[in-house]
Amino acid sequence: MKSSNSRPSRVGRNPFVHKLKFTVTEKIKIGLMSVTVFPVRLLLVSTLMLLAWPFAFTAALGRSDFVIEPQPWWRRFIDLCLRVIMRAMWFCGGFHWIKVKGERAAASEVPILTVAPHSSYFDAIPVTMTMCSIVTKLESKSIPVWGTLISYIRPVFVFRSDQDSRRKTVEEISRRAQSGGEWPQIMIFPEGTCTNRSGLILFKAGAFIPGLPVQPVVLRYPNKLDTVTWTWQGPAAFKILWLTLCQPHNPMEIEYLPIYTPSKEEKENPALFANNVRKLMAKALELPLTDLSFDDREISLARGPLRIHDLSSLLEFHQLVCRLGLRAGRTDNVLEEQARRARKLRGDRQSLEDFAQFLNLPVTDTLTQVHSLFDQRGDGQIDIRHYIIALSTVHRPSKSMETLKLAFKMYESEENGYVLEEELAAILEIMLGVKEVELSGLFLTLDRPDSAKITYDELHHYIEQHPYFVQDCLDFQNHPRKFGPPKSCNGQKHNKED
Repeated sequence: MKSSNSRPSRVGRNPFVHKLKFTVTEKIKIGLMSVTVFPVRLLLVSTLMLLAWPFAFTAALGRSDFVIEPQPWWRRFIDLCLRVIMRAMWFCGGFHWIKVKGERAAASEVPILTVAPHSSYFDAIPVTMTMCSIVTKLESKSIPVWGTLISYIRPVFVFRSDQDSRRKTVEEISRRAQSGGEWPQIMIFPEGTCTNRSGLILFKAGAFIPGLPVQPVVLRYPNKLDTVTWTWQGPAAFKILWLTLCQPHNPMEIEYLPIYTPSKEEKENPALFANNVRKLMAKALELPLTDLSFDDREISLARGPLRIHDLSSLLEFHQLVCRLGLRAGRTDNVLEEQARRARKLRGDRQSLEDFAQFLNLPVTDTLTQVHSLFDQRGDGQIDIRHYIIALSTVHRPSKSMETLKLAFKMYESEENGYVLEEELAAILEIMLGVKEVELSGLFLTLDRPDSAKITYDELHHYIEQHPYFVQDCLDFQNHPRKFGPPKSCNGQKHNKED
């Protein structure tokens, strides 16, 4: 599979991974703080959170989640009390001085604040300082104590079990945003997930669909030891809390950037609006843009014996598939059915029109881009099996052996279940995201007469015996092995990632 020249791939450091390394001095400091400061801070933070609960519970009594109501004096008093209590809680947690730059615009001017990067549950600090509404999953409401505090700020709840959840969420955001400032401002983290702040991932369009002015807000944690980052692969939630409370001081900066008013073109194209705001925020943060989205996290974190080695082409393919609307219907059963139909074609190459008919989709620019990714010869014809292998790879990136088995079903001969060497090379090139896979080393070690073909069971057994199969038994363009031929595949342990 080849990459499109329509846009460069900018992946860089994986934003969904956070690794902490401590010096000996830092370990000693954490050890001392763990038995002295940490217990006191944890007690104070817990006490203040419990103290905030009855205020939030009382203020939420009898209040509608859908109709804006006048704020009586006692609710305004409770709001002030909650702000003081929550600021004291963060102070006790080590966030002594929170630097605020710029000025927050009034709700009547800007109904939506877009905040990035989103990297920690400590990003709740600006929420508690402003008491803005947020967008959060419905399950957050049931969290003891904290759920009551979340309910108090009247968030837009996302019902993940509802198939129309995304549409309803966007409609509710638009309804509140167009109220002329009657509803509280909505603070939205458009990345949609936590990252390690190495770059800004793609923004979701929800905050930009109303087409109204937004105020970008950027967050910084300029601490030397990053204990606050909580993302998909890294320290767990309690470890983050423990390490952060063990730091003498946790600096934080909140900067309100100038209001961004969309152009006519941006109002009609929320994705363009979102991307232009992202560029503005990345410049203020001095961070690179990363062409990954929340939906790409599983691909970038894939593990297994045949994990993806080069993400660029598969990530581009995945984003195009999502634009085609095929993500929701991409199930194992659909893949099996498509593989069965592809097998009947016996490798017959498909034109763009044939491809559209196979997928039961109209010919569009996006479909044309997908088709071109698999047009290796440049003759406008593709092998549909390559598309299905790529689709299975991005659908279940951590289940590479299932994708391999599906590929064998499409390629193997009916008589003996063999796949030829050049066919296996094509399969692995797509699954690994690499080019020019060389399998001579593998087939030389099989030690049997039919050295140019292999069955799935034989290859599966071979991979089980050689856990570093890709590193040691394959050769391809830009292989991590810097020099020398493939190793003897003796299955010895290596100090490498799987």
